[in-house]
Amino acid sequence: MAMNVDIKKVTSRLARKELPIPNGVQVTLEADTLTVKGPKGSIVKKVNPYVVIQITEGAARVEPNLDLMKRMSESKIFRSMTGTFCSHIHNMIHGVTEGFTKELEIVGVGYRAALKGKTLNLSLGYAHEVNVEPPEGISFEVPSATKIIVKGYDKEVVGQTAANIRKWREPLVYGGKGIRYAGEMVRTKVGKKV
Repeated sequence: MAMNVDIKKVTSRLARKELPIPNGVQVTLEADTLTVKGPKGSIVKKVNPYVVIQITEGAARVEPNLDLMKRMSESKIFRSMTGTFCSHIHNMIHGVTEGFTKELEIVGVGYRAALKGKTLNLSLGYAHEVNVEPPEGISFEVPSATKIIVKGYDKEVVGQTAANIRKWREPLVYGGKGIRYAGEMVRTKVGKKV
């Protein structure tokens, strides 16, 4: 039973605008699965039951599923879900057309990165070298021994892969040695003075 509510009150500001679908990108919705195909690849995402996605010629629109709404106090959940899913679709379209990148910097004497085939090889002060295999749809670039670029079409996988690499040697508070995101401010403490 749908409530008689003003749809603007339960829709995020992001979701009030249509999302344009560029040429060469195919957006399909089957049951509760959204698929976005483009020149760089294909991304599949499960649709949240709180939202309804409408796909027209050249545009997609996210609306709240008012059939699930039982009381007005739930409007905050519906508003946040419409905005979140709107961002997901935007990121999926951007990913299959242009892709995403995440840059990492290595700071520390003797710390370095190299590319062996598709595998990222890291020397981080351990007794062994760390080898990172790229997940599906991800590629690594190493322009210099202290810089790593993670590229891919799925924003979530790019971010998670970069976070997994950073986890091997997080920046220390004393001196800031380790792996950090490009432009990341690492708060450091002053070490002991002798």
